[in-house]
Amino acid sequence: MKRIAIFPGSFDPFTNGHLDVVLRGARMFDEIVIAIGNNSSKQRYVPVDRMIEVIGKLFKDQPNITAQSYKGLTAEFAREVGANFLLRGLRNTTDFEYENTIAQANRHINKELETVFLITSPALAAISSSIIREIHRFGGNVDDFIPFRISEIGDIPAQ
Repeated sequence: MKRIAIFPGSFDPFTNGHLDVVLRGARMFDEIVIAIGNNSSKQRYVPVDRMIEVIGKLFKDQPNITAQSYKGLTAEFAREVGANFLLRGLRNTTDFEYENTIAQANRHINKELETVFLITSPALAAISSSIIREIHRFGGNVDDFIPFRISEIGDIPAQ
């Protein structure tokens, strides 16, 4: 039986911290689906289709790592793609408190779903998508925080 994990998130944008979790997770799982949640009530900074395209390029030589969007419950999406594992990165204890609650709810919805937490590599612990968006909005250089050039995304207006 294949060990398939989903790595859910908004990935707005996908960061070096996310890349680290995926690469480390790839040593544990046969397949990883980077699952980009599509929340219609939130305004995205990077369009989902562009983020999927950029992530696809990052992992073009690793066919066991794919990206796709989904709507609805993460636990149900896991069932749809045949994943029994949910991969999450933890930067700090605040992340743990938040993720633990979500893991319990996901397990209630999908009894076959196990959440696996990876502690973020120390050098990447301060990185978050929201900080990267803020730096970029105000014209700062975000190249050190993301595994691609921001220009690959296309037109994202800096403020």
